[in-house]
Amino acid sequence: MKATILSLALFGLCTTAIAQKVDNSTITSFDLNRYLGKWYEIARFDHSFERDLVGSMAEYSMRDDGKIKVLNSGHIKTLDGPYKESTGKAKVKKNGKPGQLQVSFFGPFYSDYYILDLAPDYSYSVVGSSSPKYLWILSRTPQLASEQRSKILKNLQQRGYDTSKLIWVEQK
Repeated sequence: MKATILSLALFGLCTTAIAQKVDNSTITSFDLNRYLGKWYEIARFDHSFERDLVGSMAEYSMRDDGKIKVLNSGHIKTLDGPYKESTGKAKVKKNGKPGQLQVSFFGPFYSDYYILDLAPDYSYSVVGSSSPKYLWILSRTPQLASEQRSKILKNLQQRGYDTSKLIWVEQK
């Protein structure tokens, strides 16, 4: 009986690990200067640090030390709700591939910021990380055209992401 329970538990762990495998390969070329500026958050996976935020945006600019200033902002619950912002920093990942950055909002601790997809004209971006738990769809405009949205979702599904978990962010 114990062996059966142990086998079922191991099978559950293995299938969970397999189910969470995604293709998080990044773009093959990247121009940081073109990426700088304002991005509207179109959709995201749920996380406590952004829970209840609408009208969410990220703005990237160069700092004097060569790192990237990251200003994330939004409103709590409604577009007229209390304003919230967080300032962090980012850097190109050491020995990383194009589109691999690292971002920090908490001192010396950095998290992966992987650009999975990027429009040729830099009008939209899809960002993930080394973990399948993080995913954002960003746009230079508050809304995406339906054909862009469909293309992005199809690509994410092919990569193994569960797009049903996306939260579509209300924008002005």
